[in-house]
Amino acid sequence: RQMCIRDRHNTERKKPMNLFNSIKLFIHPRVMTMLFLGFSAGVPILLIFSTLGLWLNEAGVVKSTITFFSWAALGYSFKFVWAPLVDRLPLPVITRALGRRRAWMLVSQLAIMGAILLMSSVDPRASVDSLTIMAYGAVLLGFSSATQDIVIDAYRIESADMDLQSMLSATYIAGYRIGMLVAGAGGLFIASYLGSTKEIYSFDAWSGTYLIMAGVMLIGVATTLIINEPKSERKETEFSTTDYLRFFLLFLSIVVAFILTFIATADFVKTAKGILTDIFANRHLSGFIVGSLRMVLAVLGAYITARILIKLNIVNQQMVNSTYIEPVKDFFNRYGLKVAILLLAVIGLYRISDIVLGVMANIFYQDIGFTKVEIATISKTFGLFMTIAGGFLGGIMAMRIGVFKVFFLGALLSAITNLLFVVLANVGHDITWLYLTIIMDNVSAGLAGAAFIAFLSSLTNIQFTAVQYAVFSSLMTLLPKIFGGYSGTIVMQFGYSEFFVITTLIGVPVLWLVYKVKPYID
Repeated sequence: RQMCIRDRHNTERKKPMNLFNSIKLFIHPRVMTMLFLGFSAGVPILLIFSTLGLWLNEAGVVKSTITFFSWAALGYSFKFVWAPLVDRLPLPVITRALGRRRAWMLVSQLAIMGAILLMSSVDPRASVDSLTIMAYGAVLLGFSSATQDIVIDAYRIESADMDLQSMLSATYIAGYRIGMLVAGAGGLFIASYLGSTKEIYSFDAWSGTYLIMAGVMLIGVATTLIINEPKSERKETEFSTTDYLRFFLLFLSIVVAFILTFIATADFVKTAKGILTDIFANRHLSGFIVGSLRMVLAVLGAYITARILIKLNIVNQQMVNSTYIEPVKDFFNRYGLKVAILLLAVIGLYRISDIVLGVMANIFYQDIGFTKVEIATISKTFGLFMTIAGGFLGGIMAMRIGVFKVFFLGALLSAITNLLFVVLANVGHDITWLYLTIIMDNVSAGLAGAAFIAFLSSLTNIQFTAVQYAVFSSLMTLLPKIFGGYSGTIVMQFGYSEFFVITTLIGVPVLWLVYKVKPYID
């Protein structure tokens, strides 16, 4: 009888909500919480990328040096390495006062504010040492921001049932985009208003801008202090303080080994790249091969270091198993090797069409005659609201017709809408067509993003939320970003129209992969 009641309850939960109830969920306290946490997560990223790049450019820093600062954001792609540490390691006093998730959230937000304040205190034009301090601040900002992402993702998944995840995802995306708008367009507006231009550089203007951005992060801090800690259903294993310290030592050793191996292979990379360039007559391909090999060697060095420390009993073996090994084993045990690989393929390729195209989007707009003001107004600001609208639409549709249908539709639209860029490439500077292209492209991106995050959330085991989701979210942009690096080469070789057709075609196999995972979504 209890089984029948439970089955009937589950069936009732699967019934589509009416439109009014779906919209009403947007004012649900947990959903509104994700708007503010998403905002807190969206602010730091552009303070490392475009906003910082313009600051350094106005300060007269050479472009080759400016591009090195983008490495500060590598924490986003490798956050799965320290996600187990964030997931398991209690923070003295703070964890007991706030709880596991809120404690790490608060510490990461305070670290973000500290990094922004550090960057605001040095003038990159003053000296090489000042530029070095700026680089340290950018690395700290990338690391602490990626840590905040780990905790917020875990909090989102643990704070509500799967039925509400699509709504939480849509609201999180909306907050994230608003945060990016504030740090991107807002940051540039403030710096201009305070008096810094390309012709007349003002350190005080940029310093003031970053001080304001540090203050903006107080929104995230206030949210963390107000919200409740999610209830955890997993069984916690108690370890001693010494065990936790030794575990932290293991993590530091892995990081140091990775960095030292990466540095030690610098000469090898330079020599190998020259040899391969002569062989393949392709500098980009040679750089990709050598760079990938260097990354593999660095990971191998970190792995060997970890194995040695474990063999020497420097760290508690049980703790290593429960934090690093069991989350991976759990995923493959739940789905089996074949299905797990299929799911990982979907995660790694789902956003490939729009991410590869996105690398060239702004350059394309400029090349066909649109001004910076037109690009900023239509592509960035108007496009932001279209992405938010798409996210909310995806959340509502997922609640009404199911995640899989929206998930498949998002993949289909992400590929097909790229063909609008072919039309735009042929009509040239046409504001109407740009608006139409931005509407369709950004709405489909927002819709696909909301469904995708809900899909990733459904794959995680509540026992290993932070670790598994960190791996998934790192994988989802890794391959598209690698392929995106060749966007310029493809455009130079074939032209814009052909490039946009190619980005559409590479999305076709993704549709087949998405269809194959249908039994594991709804």
